Amino acid sequence: MGLDFIEGQGEDFERALESTGMLIGSYFWGCLADTKGRRTVLIGALIMDGICGLLSSVSQVFWLFMFLRFLNGFAITGAMGICFPYLGEFQPGKYRETILCWMELFWTLGVIVLPGIAWIIIPMEFEYITPNFKFASWNLFVAACAIPSILIGFWLFFFPESPKFLLECGEADEALEVLRDMYASNYNDDGANFPVTSLREKVRTMSVVSQQSTRSIRSLRIRKPKELKLLLREIWEQTKALCKPPHLRYTVITCAIQFGLTTSYYTLMIWFPELFYRFEEFESVHPNERATVCEVSSVVLLPGNFTNPGAEEFCGEPIADSVFLHTLIIGLACIPTSFWLPLCVHRLGAKFFLVFSLLVAGSVTIGLYFVNSTNSNLILSCIFEALTSLGISTVYCVMVDLFPTNLRVMAAALSLTFGRGGALIGNLLFGFLIDLNCVVPIVLFAAMLFGSGLLCLLLPNTGGGALD
Repeated sequence: MGLDFIEGQGEDFERALESTGMLIGSYFWGCLADTKGRRTVLIGALIMDGICGLLSSVSQVFWLFMFLRFLNGFAITGAMGICFPYLGEFQPGKYRETILCWMELFWTLGVIVLPGIAWIIIPMEFEYITPNFKFASWNLFVAACAIPSILIGFWLFFFPESPKFLLECGEADEALEVLRDMYASNYNDDGANFPVTSLREKVRTMSVVSQQSTRSIRSLRIRKPKELKLLLREIWEQTKALCKPPHLRYTVITCAIQFGLTTSYYTLMIWFPELFYRFEEFESVHPNERATVCEVSSVVLLPGNFTNPGAEEFCGEPIADSVFLHTLIIGLACIPTSFWLPLCVHRLGAKFFLVFSLLVAGSVTIGLYFVNSTNSNLILSCIFEALTSLGISTVYCVMVDLFPTNLRVMAAALSLTFGRGGALIGNLLFGFLIDLNCVVPIVLFAAMLFGSGLLCLLLPNTGGGALD
């Protein structure tokens, strides 16, 4: 059986379950990271993602595989929301925005490497079969994708907790120790020679814990009912703080931007491979003819235009090399913008990149209506991926500056929750809309991107000062 069952509707169901896991997990991990620590939660999320990925690769039962993919989505979204705040809290104001923007390059690296690994592993004629177990190339690919999360999760055990977060929790001595270790690593000197001998403890803004105890919020144990109740009250107070002035304005704006951007990005990037397939089908039936996206959709979907093989034949059909090649080209197209962003962000500002990427991506989305061949679809796919991935990274960079330390990850997680919710809705409705009337989703997602770009004009210029 292996992973053959994820083709067709099962594949759509798997994506929907992963998106649901991301939707639920986003705010959960954000709350933990702002109360228990960035490093601790990042380790837990990555190791959970890796273990669930390995288990799903050997799962032989449909419902168990789907449940594990749900847990994959639940776990990995925690790591995505925490990385930027965790890295940003180690950086001085002068370099913070530039360093955070370099993260876009590693996103691009992943987009390039993934189809490369898939191209190597999936076409392999490799199967291990027993009466009750099957392990084929698809299973091996899923297992290979899980290994990096586990390795990085264990590697993070050697990293310190964020000194900004420690100071926010009232652990000034622990924060100073982290800074001494950083000094020793950066200057190849003894940490005892660090010129700062003490840190002035900040007035604690974590209201519930600071009012009832002198303990750090990190020391609260979930297993003890009284401390769990205190922790939940703290999370509720911080959530309310995000929804009240002075943070309400930026909470609403960033959530709306993430909803429009993420919904458009994930939905369209899933649709582009389907477009490649439909154009190839059309061109094989009607060689040397050109047709728009709407015409291709209507023609290919008409009964009798293609054969309907049996389930076993369909599931056994190998993936065409063009699928891997197109995905690899789309990843390579992100390289120029991945260098442009960090090299010019101080000169042009993060806000410029946000507005530019979203408005141009909206224009590219409108251009989909005029696509009339596989090559033109590939060109627009490359531009769209490059601009929207740049926009997603830049949103996280800006959010590091917009919110104080005790709300930073929670704010990022809340906006990510809105984004994942939009992606889930988009994935569920887009297939229906595109086959019903392809103009509707094109206009809808273009409007979302234009709206998100205009909302970015309401954000302040960031990257100039120290973090609150």
